[in-house]
Amino acid sequence: SLDEPPNSRIFLVISKYTPESVLRERFSPFGEIQDIWVVRDKHTKESKGIAFVKFARSSQACRAMEEMHGQCLSPNDTKPIKVFIAQSRSSGSHRDVEDEELTRIFVMIPKSYTEEDLREKFKVYGDIEYCSIIKNKVTGESKGLGYVRYLKPSQAAQAIENCDRSFRAILAEPKNKASESSEQDYYSNMRQETLGHEPRVNMFPFEQQSEFSGFDKNDNRGQEAISKRLSVVSRVPFTEEQLFSIFDIVPGLEYCEVQRDPYSNYGHGVVQYFNVASAIYAKYKLHGFQYPPGNRIGVSFIDDGSNATDLLRKMATQMVAAQLASMVWNNPSQQQFLQFGGNSGSQLPQIQTDVVLPSCKKKAPPETPVKERLFIVFNPHPLPLDVLEDIFCRFGNLIEVYLVSGKNVGYAKYADRISANDAITTLHGKILNGVRLKVMLADSPREESNKRQRT
Repeated sequence: SLDEPPNSRIFLVISKYTPESVLRERFSPFGEIQDIWVVRDKHTKESKGIAFVKFARSSQACRAMEEMHGQCLSPNDTKPIKVFIAQSRSSGSHRDVEDEELTRIFVMIPKSYTEEDLREKFKVYGDIEYCSIIKNKVTGESKGLGYVRYLKPSQAAQAIENCDRSFRAILAEPKNKASESSEQDYYSNMRQETLGHEPRVNMFPFEQQSEFSGFDKNDNRGQEAISKRLSVVSRVPFTEEQLFSIFDIVPGLEYCEVQRDPYSNYGHGVVQYFNVASAIYAKYKLHGFQYPPGNRIGVSFIDDGSNATDLLRKMATQMVAAQLASMVWNNPSQQQFLQFGGNSGSQLPQIQTDVVLPSCKKKAPPETPVKERLFIVFNPHPLPLDVLEDIFCRFGNLIEVYLVSGKNVGYAKYADRISANDAITTLHGKILNGVRLKVMLADSPREESNKRQRT
């Protein structure tokens, strides 16, 4: 592949009269040249003044760029050449010596490491501009992750190529990209998986996809781990926006990120959902999906150590709740069964969510004047009434909560505006029992009746 390893190909702007033999002569001192090609006009076969040189290693290409950019290839040349790291198929522009993407690396380190320890380990590969360790904002303890910024791209490349594999060094994303936090979360999870074991897990677990490698002799796909996190792999690189647009089709997407693999040009990504039901549906719906047409993406679960049986039991509970909720909004006469027959004794409804909810509070008397009314939108289906009441009464002063028959909406009435505002702040946009809620102030009944019917 032209981009394996990454950043091993240089892009040259040269004279139209420079032969390939001169390029080979001037660039071979930097390392093993795998290929040279000069871009020519399709009709006249004349050089366009553009050429590419492919090296065996990234550090060789970076050193060639650093030392040859702005030089003249021969004494007769009056115009200096331009040398850049050639763009990969997935990136948008050529990279120069000043490009931060080529000089900053991201590493996994022991939590006992200080910045001085980090600098001491990596200074053997070149001049370090700075080192930083990612720490917990609350406790100040190291997360076992760090950055090393070198002065030259070739030094960063040598560090990645030659440092101990336990550091799992890769090029870091630029500081202005929001993916750093995702990058940290991903490596934190990787650290939890590998602590106390031999580094048997590949840095990019998606490489074990059956679509791109042979099956293991002991094929155990029947005992596949199940989790809320999915790995995505594609022969064609993709952007984070493209990954999001594909997996956001399934409700409940929490976040997604694109990972850069220094050893291949495949597209790699990690997708996480709020609940396991969405992840299972996305896995079986999108594995083998063609994007772009002709290229099938592979989707598999990332084993996060969860108990698969427990997760399946939770998913079954969510499915039963969805069926009961379907009975409610399709047949309002069944609401009584759901409220009384479906909840025996004093057992409280089970709520599954990442939201920190207050403890239950008493409802306000039914005759209390309504100070604020909230409008609730459910996706993909309404929550059962008992669950809905249990959630909204936790903010105090709840008078009543009810569903609109045949629609994915409902209302909550409060006797106090502060309680209503607290409910909006806590619940708007959140997922509870696999259902995403939109919670907002409702219009007055008079204003709602004057609105035109939406078609």
